[in-house]
Amino acid sequence: MISTSTRGGNQPLCRALRWRALSVRFDLRAVVASSVLAAVLIVFSCWSISVGDFPVPIGDVIRTLLGRGPSSADFIVGTLRLPRILTGAMVGAAFGVSGAIFQSLAKNPLGSPDVIGFTFGSALGAVAVIVIVGGAGSVAVSSGAVAGGLATALLVFACAWRRGVQAHRLVLVGIGVGYALAAITDYLLTRANIADAQRATVWLTGSLNGRSWEHVRPVAAGLIVLLPLAMWMGRALRVLELGDDTAAALGMRLGRTRLAIVIVGVLLAALATASAGPIAFVALMAPPIARRVVHAPGITIVPTALVGALLTVSADLMARRLLAPLELPVGIFTAVLGAPYLLWLLTREARTGEL
Repeated sequence: MISTSTRGGNQPLCRALRWRALSVRFDLRAVVASSVLAAVLIVFSCWSISVGDFPVPIGDVIRTLLGRGPSSADFIVGTLRLPRILTGAMVGAAFGVSGAIFQSLAKNPLGSPDVIGFTFGSALGAVAVIVIVGGAGSVAVSSGAVAGGLATALLVFACAWRRGVQAHRLVLVGIGVGYALAAITDYLLTRANIADAQRATVWLTGSLNGRSWEHVRPVAAGLIVLLPLAMWMGRALRVLELGDDTAAALGMRLGRTRLAIVIVGVLLAALATASAGPIAFVALMAPPIARRVVHAPGITIVPTALVGALLTVSADLMARRLLAPLELPVGIFTAVLGAPYLLWLLTREARTGEL
C-alpha cells in the first residue's frame, strides 16, 4: 500500500510504502532526481572509459561491462579504466556525503571537511606513513589517513568548544588548524627522499592515475558500512538543524549523537582522502548542488553522494582530455572549478554577517 502526503498546492512530496508492520517513507522528487543523476553518472562513466590513448567504442564498452565484449577490449576496460572510474565515483560519493554531514552540523556552507581541516589531517597522516615508513602499501597509507583525520577532528572540536560549538568558531579554528597541518606536511616532504617525496606530492594533488582493483576494494568496503550509517543518521541531522533546544526536547542525546555523526563524517573524508588524495572542493560543492537539484532545504544523502560521484568522474574526464595527451590530476581541475565558488561563498557569507 502506498500513501501520499502533500505540501503546498497539493503537489505530491512524500510517499510511504507500507507492507504489514513495515513502513518506508520516501520523497518521490528525491527518487526521481537520484535516478536522473545515476543515469548521467553512468553516461559520463562509459564516456570516460571509452576515450584515451587507445579509444574503445561505446558499444564495446557496454558489451564488455556486461561480459560480452571483444577480447581486445577486456584489458583496457576491465584492468586499466574501470577501476579508475569506480574509485573516482566512490571517492566523490564519500567526499560529498562527508561535506553534507559537516555542513549540516555547522549550519554553514563553509563547514566542509576540506575547509575546516579534516582532509589536511588525513593528508598529513598518509604522507607521514609514505615518508617515514617508505614503500608503504595502500592499507598502511589508508590507516594513516584515517588516524590523521580522526585526530584532527578531535583537535578542531576541542579548540572550537566554548559551551558548545558555534559554526563560525568551528570554521575559523578548522581553517587555522588545517594550515598548520599543511605546514607540517610540507616539512615532512622536505625531509623525505626524492622517490617518496615525488610519490607523496603527486598523491597530495588528488589523483586517480594508476588506480587498480587494489584501490577499489578498500573504499568499496568502507562505503558499504558508512553510507547506510550516514543515511540512518540523516533523521538525527535534520532534527539537529532545528536547534539544540528542539532536539533535546524531542529526547535526543546531543553529545552522543553529534559524536557518532562526526565519526562517520570523518571516516568518510579520511577514506576518500586515503584512496585518491585530498581532491579539492568536491565536499564543498556537492551538498548545495544536490539540495538545488532535489529542491530540499535539509540534508539529502543519496543525491549528494551521486552529485559528488558525478563531479569527480566528470572532472577526471576533463582533466584527462582537455590537454591530451597530457593528463592532469583530477584535484587540479576540481580546484579550478571550486576556487571561484569558494570566493563567491566567502563574499556572500561576509555580506550576510554569518562569518
